[in-house]
Amino acid sequence: MYRKSLTRRRFMTVAAAGVGATLCSLPLGRSAEAAPVSDHEALAYEKLDGRVVQCVLCPRECIVREGQRGYCEVRENQGGVYKTLVYGRVCAAHVDPIEKKPLFHFLPGTRVFSIATAGCNVECQWCQNWDISQARPEDLRSQYLPPKKVVEVARRYDCPTVAFTYSEPTIFYEFSLDTAREAKEAGVHSVTISNGFIQAEPMKRLCEVLSAVKVDLKGFREEFYRDYVHGELKAVLATIELVKGLGIHLELVTLLIPGLNDGEDETKDLSRWVVKNLGPDVPLHFTRFHPAYKMKNLGRTPARTVERARQIAVSEGVHYAYTGNLPGSEHENTFCHGCGKKIIERYSFYVGQTHVTAGKCDYCGAQIPGVWQQNSKAETPTR
Repeated sequence: MYRKSLTRRRFMTVAAAGVGATLCSLPLGRSAEAAPVSDHEALAYEKLDGRVVQCVLCPRECIVREGQRGYCEVRENQGGVYKTLVYGRVCAAHVDPIEKKPLFHFLPGTRVFSIATAGCNVECQWCQNWDISQARPEDLRSQYLPPKKVVEVARRYDCPTVAFTYSEPTIFYEFSLDTAREAKEAGVHSVTISNGFIQAEPMKRLCEVLSAVKVDLKGFREEFYRDYVHGELKAVLATIELVKGLGIHLELVTLLIPGLNDGEDETKDLSRWVVKNLGPDVPLHFTRFHPAYKMKNLGRTPARTVERARQIAVSEGVHYAYTGNLPGSEHENTFCHGCGKKIIERYSFYVGQTHVTAGKCDYCGAQIPGVWQQNSKAETPTR
């Protein structure tokens, strides 16, 4: 089992004191409370002898002795009962464009209420949000937002969707599950922006109340996951196939890091796997790396590398391949897989003209995969 360096984590988080305090930038009103210490029993764990528990939420399957925490640092064995320490403890809350997630085939041009808690079950060496993902809950200032309140805030800000994002939603599973249930009851969508490092049964349960899933497929080599993510590619691929099989709208993103996961052969293998195992209609985004966290020594990904990855994906049969973190790129736009015409115009996170009506191309009538109306489910072209 991988172990994060507590000394480094604590040092980095304390050094960033004040950063976490700025993350809850949304004016939540006078009813927002400082987050109390969570005392919510976790799901997906088993009790062993001697007040020892085993977490079965993610593939790590941490065995946790009394008084200790799992790898994610937000789930604790309290007297033989596993507790989540982050239920309702929101450390980041923003209204975002849905394109920022990025989800390009899900209610384009709409807003999403995005929330996160502290913690993560992997440690990507380039993490943009390391100050919350690599923090303990007690390291950050948080506001208490129970599920019902999350939905109320989403509706107040005219967000048809709640997104679990920024850190890793798997580690605040109980909170996201209850929030998604509450949202569904109120006619609000829920989406999760995940690393996909989760066990099958918890994911199935969550998908019952989700409208879309975006998975960060961080590379296509097991050694890359081992060395730079501290996770397992095989487990992530299993999650992706599961989500697709359940009929949930799915999009994938791969951040291309110079010299580490941006090789053409790797991109070909990834694209072929997508087409073979998921079909050609799952949107696949290739995004540009920016130096962060423990990878500040690397430069940004050359734009030509990102564009080339997209070109490879298309040549391997992917119908909807995009470039990301390249504002102004022609391949931020959506082109119909049937007639080839531009049907959604984008610049960065902003949407211009759209030529999709009731999930179909306005020009040729081809059905476009995605969720296009607030009260609809995922639509997939008939081939």
